[in-house]
Amino acid sequence: MFPEICHIGPFTIYSYGLMLVLAFFVSAYLASRQAVKAHIDSNKIFNLCFYVFIAGIIGSRIFYVVSNFSYYLKHPFEIIMLQHGGMAIFGGIIFGCIFACLFIRMNKMDLLATLDLLAPFIALGQAIGRIGCFLNGCCYGKVSAFGVYFPVYGQVLIPTQLYSSLLMFLIFFILRFMQGRKHLSGQILYCYLFLYSTKRFFIEFFRNDSPRIFHGLTIFQLLSLAMFFFSLSMLIKMFCVKMKK
Repeated sequence: MFPEICHIGPFTIYSYGLMLVLAFFVSAYLASRQAVKAHIDSNKIFNLCFYVFIAGIIGSRIFYVVSNFSYYLKHPFEIIMLQHGGMAIFGGIIFGCIFACLFIRMNKMDLLATLDLLAPFIALGQAIGRIGCFLNGCCYGKVSAFGVYFPVYGQVLIPTQLYSSLLMFLIFFILRFMQGRKHLSGQILYCYLFLYSTKRFFIEFFRNDSPRIFHGLTIFQLLSLAMFFFSLSMLIKMFCVKMKK
C-alpha cells in the first residue's frame, strides 16, 4: 500500500489524511453549491460541513479506540496517531449528528431539509475516505486468493475498502437522483441511513479487523441492524402518511 505520499522537508503527507481532507473539501463544495439551488445559505452549509467533519473525526476515533481498548491500553501514544488510520464511522455519525443538530438549531435552519441536503455528500465523503483506508492498509478484509496483496500484512486480503468505496459512490448517485426529484422531507436522510446500514452489515462479513461479539456478529453489524430498522420504520411511516393523503 502507500501510507505515505511524499515528504516535504520534515513534514510527511500521509495518504489517509490527504484523502480525508479531499473528502471534506469536495463534499463541502458540492453541498454548498446544492444549497444555492435549494435556496439555503451556502456559507452556513459550508460551516456546518466543517464542524461535522471535525466532530466526525473525533467521534470516529473515540469509537475506534474504545472498540479496540485493549490495544490502545498497551499503546496509548497510538491514540493520537491518526495517520496510522483507525476510524469507526458509527462514532462519526453519532458525533456528527449531535453537532449538526446543535448547529442547525442555533442557526434556526430546517432540520430535515438541511440533513436531506447533506446526506448524499456525506456518502460521497465516505466513498473518498475509504480510498484512504485502502492506501493506508486499515479496515482490511479476510485472507483470500482473490484479493489484493497487502505488504504491511504480507498476505492477500479482500480489498473491503475498495468495495465499500464503490458501494458508497453508488449510494451517492442514488441519493443525488432522489434529490433531483420530488421527495418528502427526511426521505433522503432515512434512505441514506437505510442504504448505508445495509451496506455496512454485509461488508462486515468480509472484514477481518473487528471482533465477533454476539452470535458471530461484530458491534458494527449490531449497530447497522439498529440503524436499518430505525430508518426502515421511518420510511414506512412516511409512506403510510403519504398514502393517507
